[in-house]
Amino acid sequence: MNGSALYEPPSAPAASWRIALPHSAAAVPVARALVRTALAELEHGADSDTAELLTAELVANAVEHTAGDSPIELVVELLPGGCQVEVHDPDPAPPGDLTRPNGDEPDPWQEHGRGLLLIRALSSSCGHRPTDSGKAVWFRLPSVPPQRRPV
Repeated sequence: MNGSALYEPPSAPAASWRIALPHSAAAVPVARALVRTALAELEHGADSDTAELLTAELVANAVEHTAGDSPIELVVELLPGGCQVEVHDPDPAPPGDLTRPNGDEPDPWQEHGRGLLLIRALSSSCGHRPTDSGKAVWFRLPSVPPQRRPV
């Protein structure tokens, strides 16, 4: 069968990290650094630049669109076929148009409005799920074959 598999058997993550981040813009560079370090230290095959960008979008959205000062939690899982990044926040409301476009094009002159579009476009899959304390928003990236990785 050509293309990606339709069924992924469940498997335990090769490694995972879970960290509480402050409910502020200062969380974004910390989250990016954690993802970069996790992927680099293990010489993992996922695209770390894309992982950093999408992580920054998820964390920034959680900070901007949730009220209060409860910490935001970042979970990074290195899977045999790639990586999954989740951001947990206290708001149970699902994130706008994460899993399907709402039909509106982002305004090219506005600073906001492209984060979920980037996540949909650049990840292999993405979504959200309820948690006991709010929701988790996640994306997955596949491993990049060794011959295609930058030197």
